[in-house]
Amino acid sequence: MSSDSSTATVDTHGLDREGLHHAYRTMVLMRAMHDRATNLQRQGRIHSWLGCFGQEAAIIGSGLAMAKEDWIFPSYREHAVALVRGVPARKLFDHLYGNAEDNAKGRNLPPEYTFRDINYVSISAPVGTQIPQAVGVAMAAKLRKDPIAVITYFGDGTSSTADAHTGMNFAGVWKAPVIFFCQNNGWAISVPTSQQTAAETIASRAVGYGFEGLRVDGNDLLAVYGVTKAAAEKARLGGGPTLIEAMTYRVGPHSTSDDPTAYRDDAEVAPWRDRDPIAVYERQLAALGHWDEAFGQEVRAWATAELQTAAREASEVAQPELTTIFEEVYAEMPWHIREQRDAHMSLRAATPTAH
Repeated sequence: MSSDSSTATVDTHGLDREGLHHAYRTMVLMRAMHDRATNLQRQGRIHSWLGCFGQEAAIIGSGLAMAKEDWIFPSYREHAVALVRGVPARKLFDHLYGNAEDNAKGRNLPPEYTFRDINYVSISAPVGTQIPQAVGVAMAAKLRKDPIAVITYFGDGTSSTADAHTGMNFAGVWKAPVIFFCQNNGWAISVPTSQQTAAETIASRAVGYGFEGLRVDGNDLLAVYGVTKAAAEKARLGGGPTLIEAMTYRVGPHSTSDDPTAYRDDAEVAPWRDRDPIAVYERQLAALGHWDEAFGQEVRAWATAELQTAAREASEVAQPELTTIFEEVYAEMPWHIREQRDAHMSLRAATPTAH
């Protein structure tokens, strides 16, 4: 695991000034979105929120390293990968509000986004289910000779699931072009990493599956970008899978339903606050001549304004039509779903005050 990069040895791994600034804007925007969404949940305007406060570098650095044709199988903290790929913040808020312009029509739990047009597959609440799914898509690409890579995200807790073992074992046998990206943030809700594995590292498990495992400083965006970019290139060239363990920390609660003070001491959190990934990245950009305080203030002001507008506009959109709960179950609605829809709408019409 690399240490906090010194100002004399900053490796951009090929990212130009535009790419470096895109990463910075996305980090600041994601941090501001965390604050905004948390406040909205506390006010009762959205149902729930699972943030990534303190993990922005791991998420954005890895997301930037993937090509637009590559597939993303996220867990529930990878909001910023969608932002990296050009999804407007407004679309994320449409989903959090579950309004009529949400592409999931309010049927997914927040924040379980899905964006088909950027190969960002729907998040699921059960942890680990995305891992074998990602391997399946990677194998399909290999059989079709599509030169793409697949990345699937999960946490240290999910690494203990059967789905993680099944997916990695299968990928190792068949050399699937997939990256297993584990964000080791120290906690699986209230269970520490020390209770997830007796192995020295999660990355070391890759040896048993027959492929490479790497550990990286998850609070160093450029380090994450570099190892993920190399893993993706290897996958596209037929080199098989890679397990990346990004060492980071969940500074905030697991979700807006969690109180981390019940199971961890603030003395444990304090050192990670000192290594805030945004501050680390600002120092790196400054060393490259690409950041100063005036630029930082400009980006923070932009992010605040962007999110105020996005949240306001999403809140003003009506809820989805009731009939949408019966749509998109099948490509063409079969008779029994039509019967259920008609019966339900008849009942609603007969009891207009029902909710």
